[in-house]
Amino acid sequence: MNRIKGSSPGVPSWDERYRESVYVYGEEANLFIQEASQFIASKSKVAAYAEGEGRNAVFLAGIGHEVVAYDYSQEGLRKTEALAAKNGVQVQTKQVDLIEEDLPIEQYDAAVMVFGHFPRINQYQVLNKIILSLKPGGCFLMEVYEEEQINCNSGGPKDVSWLYSATEMLKWSKQYRLKHFFTGEVERTEGLYHSGGCYVLQVVVEKLA
Repeated sequence: MNRIKGSSPGVPSWDERYRESVYVYGEEANLFIQEASQFIASKSKVAAYAEGEGRNAVFLAGIGHEVVAYDYSQEGLRKTEALAAKNGVQVQTKQVDLIEEDLPIEQYDAAVMVFGHFPRINQYQVLNKIILSLKPGGCFLMEVYEEEQINCNSGGPKDVSWLYSATEMLKWSKQYRLKHFFTGEVERTEGLYHSGGCYVLQVVVEKLA
């Protein structure tokens, strides 16, 4: 199978995956994003990175934020726009390669990323660009798979080098104001490819003013 740059191992191109008529990761926002959205000030300008088919962006727009969804896949962005229309909200979409391209500087009050996985050599390169896109005092919310997910069959990359180390993530997070940090097992039921018990990392950090 062909893989686009940025695809996790064993996954077809994201355009190919998102071309399916169903929302392959579901239409409901990630549970952590729903719960942790309290960290985002009301009526914020929010970036949703590696957003896929738009479920988190649409949720955030639905609770009153101005949202821009970024993804590599044009098919994912097309479905994001369709899901936003279905739910009667506005979400701006932008196609971007988070590894290769720059992001806006100090433009957003908050950012989210759910299961945005990259080769280990690029992980913190991407995270640092996301932090740079935040205004001082802005917050970043993230849920990704930890290395222990390699032993689970509930989704995510099948190469441990595409998963995140809790130790390294904690070290990175301490550069900022750490509001929430969790690693452990949770249940996720998200469409066709994320289902069952999984091992995640959750992070909420605030960029220092």
